[in-house]
Amino acid sequence: MDKQNRRDAVRQYKERASSVGVFAVRCAASGQAWVGTSHSVSQKQNGVWFGLRTGGHPNREMQAAWQAHGEAAFSFEPLEMLEVAELSRLTIDLKLKDAEARWRAELGAGKVAG
Repeated sequence: MDKQNRRDAVRQYKERASSVGVFAVRCAASGQAWVGTSHSVSQKQNGVWFGLRTGGHPNREMQAAWQAHGEAAFSFEPLEMLEVAELSRLTIDLKLKDAEARWRAELGAGKVAG
């Protein structure tokens, strides 16, 4: 890759839409839901599913539901995306914490992370 192509790729990466927000993992078979946050919601499902598939997810309750009902019973749903341009990392983290608490209360959900 030449220098100009590399610069263009870096610029495009930096300009991509932010996917900071709150998401839910739901088990249709049991009716259970878990809520989590991520600075990259668009990529978070891969990490959660990997942990569940390998039996190493830190949330034992979610892992047990996965083992009992299988992957087909699970869904991943982005709930709320935050506008984070110009915000500090601390402000973003506080907004995520508040949004997660609100969504957990609304859905009667647990936390995705153990």
